[in-house]
Amino acid sequence: MSLKHSYTLVAPFYDAFLTAATRGARKRSLAALAGGPPRDVLLLGVGTGLDLPHLPAQHRYVGIDLTAAMLIRARPRAAGLHFAPLRGDVQRLPFHDASFDTVVLHLILAVVPAPTLCLAEAVRVLKPGGQLLVFDKFLRRGEAGWKRALNPLTRHVATRLDVVFEDVLEAVGGIKVTANEAALASGWFRLIRLEKPTF
Repeated sequence: MSLKHSYTLVAPFYDAFLTAATRGARKRSLAALAGGPPRDVLLLGVGTGLDLPHLPAQHRYVGIDLTAAMLIRARPRAAGLHFAPLRGDVQRLPFHDASFDTVVLHLILAVVPAPTLCLAEAVRVLKPGGQLLVFDKFLRRGEAGWKRALNPLTRHVATRLDVVFEDVLEAVGGIKVTANEAALASGWFRLIRLEKPTF
């Protein structure tokens, strides 16, 4: 089953699983958008829009997701925001280079088949001096155990359990880490902030 089909099926139940569990971490990550002049912000894998209630109203947002079922559920949460939903593949973004001031990657790098492509595309469309806000679950280098054992099953249904962020970052390059902290599940989920150099 493809991710498109599996997430179309889980869309009606998605919020019940994730809303309460991830609310605090989402708010902490998105606090980076508070204040300042209006910015162009891209939300990769916007899903049912669980980030939308935590976004400041002064910015312009584009939310991209693979499934129409998710985007339909996101629209009501965008009330009061300058928000444009777009169906598309986060591994092949339909935007010019350096189009956005901030790119948000919440619970997407460990979902897509090719996290390196997803991050590379996020870096490509980010303006120099812009920031990436990442919230996801990542293995540590050398970590083994039940997460890797279950990955062959879960990666085809909903999510990957084998993504090592440092490996993805190293493969992409052109971006620097400015914050990396534990968020949930004893550090399995992390909040990471990155910045694209201006040179």
